[in-house]
Amino acid sequence: MSERAAARDSGAGIKARSGLGGEMLSEFLGTFVLVAFGCGAVAVALAGLPGSGRQTDAFGAANWLIVAWGWGFGVVFGVYVAGGVSGAHINPAVTLAFAVRRGFSWLKVVPYWFAQTAGGFAAAALVYATYYPAIAAYDQAQHIASRTKSLDTFSIFATFPAKYFAGSPWGPLLDQVVGTALLVLLIAAIIDNRNLGPLSNMFPFLIGLVVVAIGMSFGTNAGYAINPARDFGPRLLAWLQGWGELAFPGSYETFSGYWWIPIVGPLVGGVVGILVYDLFIGQVLSARESASSGAHRRDGS
Repeated sequence: MSERAAARDSGAGIKARSGLGGEMLSEFLGTFVLVAFGCGAVAVALAGLPGSGRQTDAFGAANWLIVAWGWGFGVVFGVYVAGGVSGAHINPAVTLAFAVRRGFSWLKVVPYWFAQTAGGFAAAALVYATYYPAIAAYDQAQHIASRTKSLDTFSIFATFPAKYFAGSPWGPLLDQVVGTALLVLLIAAIIDNRNLGPLSNMFPFLIGLVVVAIGMSFGTNAGYAINPARDFGPRLLAWLQGWGELAFPGSYETFSGYWWIPIVGPLVGGVVGILVYDLFIGQVLSARESASSGAHRRDGS
């Protein structure tokens, strides 16, 4: 290869990484970090602790705290990884909400979704490879012969609704709309410099705390996916690794055809959350800014 061709190829690579290509890489890695810590925490709480001999009692409230904090810290570190390049959406619902109300380019929405989902899939594959012995030991201890019957180990990767919904999709769908609306509403508040925005670069920690709070207050209804990429990517991995109908179409004894709910619910909820914030807070802040600017002009300052 000539020096001119090498320089041309190098320039093309730099251009790709400095634009949408670089943003997709950022979203991939940020979502990867999020899901690696989140699914890893579920694996620890469900199969790692009892299988390792470090816990003798059944899954309980303390294990749920491991799950909640694991996902929260996953968000914190995922945002720190990707924030400076792509804004660290690491969630298709956030991407859609920002396209609807924050001027994010609609042309980037689908590429961001693809990168986020791919990051979730890759992270789930890493967790699966790392915890394969623990998963196998758990199923053996529970006398589960087929992964298609192992709802517990499936839950390491993707979500499912609580038994008390009795197979109805509407309760879990509402749960996902509400949980994601709260998430996006609070993200909008935290990053709004016109409001009481955090100083320095503390907002990733606060967004992570939002996820912890949602897990503690709304988590048991449907596993608080609140992120289509977080659920669909690992769900695809679970389907490829033998969990079968538990993953797609998302069917078990008490639910059926569930796979679409952690996608549609969060996408709707994200838009609801950003609209609610703008209606109740954003428009008030804008009105105050306009009034303040008008007063300055009248004063001649």
